[in-house]
Amino acid sequence: MYPESDYIMLSALQHYQYCPRQCALIHLEQVWSENRFTAEGRVLHERSDSKEARQQGRVRTVRTLPIRSVRLGLSGQADVVEFHGDGRVSPVEYKRGRPKKNRCDEVQLCAQALCLEEMLNVHIYEGALFYGQKRRRHAVAFDDELRNLTESTIAEVHELIAAWVTPKAVYSKKCDQCSLKTACLPQSCSAERSVRKYLAGILRGLDEKDAQHALRDDPGSIS
Repeated sequence: MYPESDYIMLSALQHYQYCPRQCALIHLEQVWSENRFTAEGRVLHERSDSKEARQQGRVRTVRTLPIRSVRLGLSGQADVVEFHGDGRVSPVEYKRGRPKKNRCDEVQLCAQALCLEEMLNVHIYEGALFYGQKRRRHAVAFDDELRNLTESTIAEVHELIAAWVTPKAVYSKKCDQCSLKTACLPQSCSAERSVRKYLAGILRGLDEKDAQHALRDDPGSIS
């Protein structure tokens, strides 16, 4: 059980699964920048953000529902929650683009289910991710594997926030699509490490006397 002051946002889980440094930049350093991808996602969420409830047949649909978990220290909102006449509850999260190779979106959706289970005292078996590019739903089963991954991610994000330390940048192809690339500078950090490695290699090739002189002149050249 967490005090309300220590709650983390549901979106932080998706950010952390995508990149721990991105999560820290957003949720610790309050850094945010928008690119085409985030703008498309924002527009998609605005379309679903009507805060309305609608009954269609035996399904009641509630949009932009505030949710939280005291046990897990989570808070946020669900884009859509469907309440079925047979007692089933299903969260639906809207995302731009298409299904991802990693499970960051699934973790965020499963966290919503964990919040709803605690709030409503029900068991939720599955939900759905609606991708704007595909224009269709992608069903997500909340099995033990996904639940364990989600809870471990929640614990790791709590540790990250509590430590108040932003992880170092590690460049990969996904960095090119990140809206925080300019603020993060992942290639610069990687280049700095490469230079240090190169210099260290040179020093290892020097004799002991020359290496000692180089180290004395520039103690930071070996790391």
